[in-house]
Amino acid sequence: MSEDRYLTFALAKGRLANKTMELLEKIGITCEEMNDKDSRKLIFVNEERKLKFFLSKGPDVPTYVEYGAADIGVVGSDIIMEENRRAYEVLDLGYGKCRMCVCGPKSAKELLQHHEMIRVASKYPNIAKDYFYNKKHQTVDIIKLNGSVELGPIVELSDVIVDIVETGSTLKENGLEILEEICPLSARMIVNQVSMQMEPERIKKLIMDLKQYV
Repeated sequence: MSEDRYLTFALAKGRLANKTMELLEKIGITCEEMNDKDSRKLIFVNEERKLKFFLSKGPDVPTYVEYGAADIGVVGSDIIMEENRRAYEVLDLGYGKCRMCVCGPKSAKELLQHHEMIRVASKYPNIAKDYFYNKKHQTVDIIKLNGSVELGPIVELSDVIVDIVETGSTLKENGLEILEEICPLSARMIVNQVSMQMEPERIKKLIMDLKQYV
């Protein structure tokens, strides 16, 4: 492909985007426009390197990548698992580390041992379903929540929750604990399948350059 074509990055807003730009700077990729905190722009361009960047909500990043609106995306592996979009996962960037866990009051631990029918609240219904149905072979009623999932067991909406745990302090403060760990999580780089075929050299060089720092 010609060097006139821009490579477009979709970055999950917030800490992940900031960490990603810091990492890209290490391999000489910058975007001055992104430093202007007052900017109302939605797309930021590095003309010299023929690169474009835009920020989006995490769950939308795999969608932009699958449909080719972005060639490359950076987002947490929790979202990649939950959204289950078609894209190549090419690099574990090693930051944004946390864990996906089953949490609840200590008394709920027994419910996980006996394959009883239980209620599970989560922002991640697909991950919860896969874990309980395919790995534990336990039938559960999954309730999708968008806000503070910790409320689930406290108000007796659910027996347990499936959620991301960083430090565990919010759980402790609310009388909950980690009952089972599902998987470790971190920021990942994903690539559109067609882009990988059209721009193999540019994308593979980018991945190789980043590998030195992750």
